[in-house]
Formats: sequence, C-alpha cells, structure tokens
Amino acid sequence: MTSKDFIIREIKEEDNLQIAKVIREVLVEFGAPKVGTAYEDKATDEMFENFNKTSSIYYVIEHNNLIVGGAGIAQLDNFDGKICELQKMYFLPITRGKGLGSKLINTCLNKAKELGFTDCYLETMPYMNAARALYKKNGFVSLEKPIGNTGHYSCNVFMLKKL
Repeated sequence: MTSKDFIIREIKEEDNLQIAKVIREVLVEFGAPKVGTAYEDKATDEMFENFNKTSSIYYVIEHNNLIVGGAGIAQLDNFDGKICELQKMYFLPITRGKGLGSKLINTCLNKAKELGFTDCYLETMPYMNAARALYKKNGFVSLEKPIGNTGHYSCNVFMLKKL
C-alpha cells in the first residue's frame, strides 16, 4: 500500500462522525489526557461546520471510502495577526510512514499562504515524538511559550513556521 491508495480532499459534512472517531482513537492510542485536548472539544464533533469559514479549511485522508486521518488550518484563537494554526492533525496507523503527513502539511500550508497568513503555529504533546519530528522536518521550530490561547492546556509543545 502506497500513498497513491489514499485521497486527500476537503472535508464534507458527512465526514464529521468518522473524523471525530479518528481524532479520539489516536488520542487514546497515545495516552493523551481527555481534558485539555481535542478529545473534549465540541468542535471535534462538528469539524465541517467549524472549518467552513473563509479563513479556514480542513482536509481529510480517505482510504477505501473511510476517513483515516486529517488536518486543517484556521486563524489562531485569541491572537490578532496573520498567524494560522495547524489544527487537529491525526492519522490512524494505516496512514503512517507513507509520506502523507508531509503531503497534508504542505497542502494546509499552501492554502494558508493563499488565505494571506504569514506564519503557521501548532501545539502538540511532548510524547508525540513522530509528530514532533514530522513538524520539525517540515520547517517548524520550537517556541518557549504559546502564542494566542487555544484552550488546550495539556498541549505544552509549541512550534511555528514562517510561510
């Protein structure tokens, strides 16, 4: 199975249930806390509606008509400026190690530039080593402290990339 077996496309309303399940499965797999993360976000159950705005977009990865991953960008919460946030990037094991992470990040960052953002911010957890390595490989650098206020107090690794 190669990356050609997977489709990256914009989210549709009917994808909500599947992508919410993916996000929560991955968080549980990595032992993430259920509070202070996307696990408890109301937005996790309404991804289509949440990203259906002029300054945001969410992409899903589809394999054999099932949603197996996704990521999106949106204006950084509680921040006044041209910084977007890479949000809710989660992949089921079937998608990992195929170059899809970099492909999806690039898809998101190209759209962010198109939308006029100058930088992209993200938050993750320290034990998500593969994710942190992926972000670093794609040009994100570590920050000492957060920017804006996402409300995800359990995420204490902060990164930024100039677009």
